[in-house]
Amino acid sequence: MLENPPLVQGPSPADPLDLLLVNAPLRDYTTRPRVNDYTLPVLGMAYIATYAAACGYNVAVLDAEAHGLPVADTIALINQVGPRWAGFNLLAPTYEISATIAAALDPGIRVMAGGHHAKAMPGRILTDPRMARCDALILGEAETRVVELLADHRNRSDLPAVMWRDPILSTPVTGGRPGTGHHLAPDINTLPFVDRAYLSQDPYLADDGRIEANMVGARGCPYDCSFCGAAVSANPDVTIRVRNARNILEEMHRLRDRNGVRAFRFVDDLFLGARRVIDQMMTAFAAEHVGDWAAWDATGRINVLHRASDTTLDLLAACGLREVALGIESGSERMLSYIDKRITPEMVLSVVDRLTRRGIKAKGYFILGFPTETRAEMQATVDLIHRLWNLTDDRVGTFRASVFQFRPYPGTPEWSRLLATGPYTPEQLLNYTPLNLSADDEALRGRDEFNFSSGLQFGEPTETEIHAHLVTLAREQHARTRGSH
Repeated sequence: MLENPPLVQGPSPADPLDLLLVNAPLRDYTTRPRVNDYTLPVLGMAYIATYAAACGYNVAVLDAEAHGLPVADTIALINQVGPRWAGFNLLAPTYEISATIAAALDPGIRVMAGGHHAKAMPGRILTDPRMARCDALILGEAETRVVELLADHRNRSDLPAVMWRDPILSTPVTGGRPGTGHHLAPDINTLPFVDRAYLSQDPYLADDGRIEANMVGARGCPYDCSFCGAAVSANPDVTIRVRNARNILEEMHRLRDRNGVRAFRFVDDLFLGARRVIDQMMTAFAAEHVGDWAAWDATGRINVLHRASDTTLDLLAACGLREVALGIESGSERMLSYIDKRITPEMVLSVVDRLTRRGIKAKGYFILGFPTETRAEMQATVDLIHRLWNLTDDRVGTFRASVFQFRPYPGTPEWSRLLATGPYTPEQLLNYTPLNLSADDEALRGRDEFNFSSGLQFGEPTETEIHAHLVTLAREQHARTRGSH
């Protein structure tokens, strides 16, 4: 066989490739090359690859988004490598590109797919002519079921929540038999640690000179934010599980000792999103003196941190907490209630104030253009961002804002509400177009790939008004970040 190209991460070059996991590009970089140079690692794919490799299979990952590959180059590379199976992570904004790639693969390559979009619209995917060769659509966590498929794809009928299209009736079929439910919720404390050879940009050298790595501490989310693909009502199959502290610390120590990692980012929803988890993790972190040798970031929940005592926040700072990512979304109390966020603007101000006073940075995520949002409510979000900036300007713990345009995702509560109450079709809502807000503007380079539009107006503000705010806020944040260095 041909030697695997360097863009293909992690395989054994001496053996035939059993599976190539493909992260499709967010857009076709033939028409406009990407301008930012970092994207979050595909940890989910790396978990699958690591587990399959531990079971004896030769697996690789092609992160076409991280490398900014054009669609045609991605297709050519997969066909050149010639894996037995190609696996795709289907996401709503990249589904069209993924389907285009799958349809162009050599006939000898079998196709499997999973991801949020697979769970949200399996029937639509399996009846898409471009996905006619999809032998297995895997709904939910895939590690153990992927291995079963690699062993013998004919056993898919025994596997729960694995779907395919019946070749005679051309209708979707679902596998599963009694006693196989364990495949839907693997024990995350027994899964092997992610083999970073499958990741193109992790660990990586961060701007502050530390080597940094991303980690997952838990799976599942107990909240039901209406716009979010992780909403509990959209994922009734997911059992919420948290890795035990010893397991997490062992992986951190291994990354430190083998890769020189001194900074970690926990990307899951629960690390600072549940009081029980905070207490367990910080007790273990304090006992191991993590704050003496590492800094770490995590996603947090405003309502949980609002109830946390000063002693708890002091302990977080002492244990090395560097920055908390907070889903704030809106400065309007009505909009926060509409999206079921369970917070208020006053809670946001209080939490950011208490964190930053302790030297802990805060990053807030915001969304403009929610359904039913008025211009005054959108302005309230802009005003809240400015209040948070002003609150923290003179502190070591600063506040930064990351702002996006609302786009509906299938399977979310908001998607169902829009179809039930608005004059929308799924085709309209799925018509994602990547925005080009950056041009040659340095302030917008780092977020060039992450804003999409469906071209629809869901509230009172027009797209032109929303885009103007996105550009202005990004420029203001860039100036503040640059001025703080």
